[in-house]
Amino acid sequence: MYLEELVDDIQLESDKFECKSILNRNDVIGWLKSIAGFANASGGDFYIGVEDKTNKLIGFDRKAADNERNYFNNQVNEHLTPRPQMNISFIRYDIKNSERFVIRVQIPESVVKPVILKYKNIPSIFMRRDGFTNGATYEEIIEMSVKSKNTQYDILDSDVRYEPAKISMLRAFYAEHNEGKELKEKALQSMGFYNEEGFLSNGAVLFLDDYSGKKTEVQCSVFSGFNKGSERIVTINRFNGNLTSAIRYMMDFVNQRMNHSMLKLNDVRKNIDAYPQRALFEGVVNAVAHRDYFLDGTQIQVDLFRNRLEISSPGGFYRGEKLGKTYDLTGIISKRRNELISGVLVACNVMEAAGTGFDKIAEEYSQADEAHRPYICSSSDHFTLVLPDLTYAEGVEDDRAPALIFVPVPGGTELDGKVLSFCYNQAHKVSEIAEYLGISDSTYLRKQVLGNLEANGYLEKSKVSRAMFYKTNRDMAALN
Repeated sequence: MYLEELVDDIQLESDKFECKSILNRNDVIGWLKSIAGFANASGGDFYIGVEDKTNKLIGFDRKAADNERNYFNNQVNEHLTPRPQMNISFIRYDIKNSERFVIRVQIPESVVKPVILKYKNIPSIFMRRDGFTNGATYEEIIEMSVKSKNTQYDILDSDVRYEPAKISMLRAFYAEHNEGKELKEKALQSMGFYNEEGFLSNGAVLFLDDYSGKKTEVQCSVFSGFNKGSERIVTINRFNGNLTSAIRYMMDFVNQRMNHSMLKLNDVRKNIDAYPQRALFEGVVNAVAHRDYFLDGTQIQVDLFRNRLEISSPGGFYRGEKLGKTYDLTGIISKRRNELISGVLVACNVMEAAGTGFDKIAEEYSQADEAHRPYICSSSDHFTLVLPDLTYAEGVEDDRAPALIFVPVPGGTELDGKVLSFCYNQAHKVSEIAEYLGISDSTYLRKQVLGNLEANGYLEKSKVSRAMFYKTNRDMAALN
């Protein structure tokens, strides 16, 4: 049986068509580049479970089809940025009294270009031409960037018409945080909530009373110990709803489960929450405001551990900055990923226009000791705010520098091993590395040690705001 017997309108000779019998786990780039190439060109159809060249149906049983779809989604989420807008469907057919499924992926031309394929920290840009997918030329990359309609998900127009009655929860949220004032239509118009034809922006759709899609999904969990891998999960709850409801849900989840304590000062007793309310609220709002809404199949994660709270949001810091781990919250310069969503939250008086949310968190913890300092971890696909539990006496200890095995560095120094170990689990600034080594922040450290390690590929360097961070390249060093 062949694909043309299953799909009536298929154009087998089209350059917008490709088939794979199964997704090759050993050559992920081989098929991911086709998805990126379609998105960077004029779109296309990608079939899984169909033999290439002959178009003979191979298919999957129900369970295998679901597993293949999940693997496809996971790899796309991990390696393509921004995630192309795709429609994934199952096509059922019967053969020898047994049901089989083919997976059809319809990829339209991306409105945000270029779609970048990043594998093992190496970014590539592909283009579909004449039935083949190849690397994009310099001219094509420039043209894609120029023609890209918008760079933010939330300001794109949706196909949903604006109905004032359907944002009653947003109006109530606004009034709650603005001393009972009314959210005016003029304010919505000025923010770009809907266009001249009356269609909502994508971001505005997420504020509708009846929104229940996956774009706003939240997962909240409680763990019995200190990590996810080996500890029992006490609670795991999922929530889908509009953005204001998501904020309330996360706040209620933590407030209902956080620890409380009492501190005696002379004759006065002071109540202590595990997580200061303002710091908690800023962390939740920040996760909603800066989430990458292009990434489907992801969610904001709120994880309560024995000694800390972690709030993780899909998407690294906007414009590709990689932070690793830092305690310097006040040194982070905020860049808006979602102009419309941030604008609404600013209007609701729950977010500062100047982007000083991290400063407020640092201020709430200003009296805490070293073990109770909040910090942020960031990678290319997510960022996490960690708030230590102020009622847990031991706080959150730094990960110890692990023992590593690595090939000696050409022209290396006796400090190489210590630097690579210190920077293995988190990125560090030069001043932090110098302090750890017990030496001065000198030209020797910057050039002979760090510069040499970077030049030989053992360290990766990234800049965040005005600070330079170094992280060990895990392809060059392994745990002992």
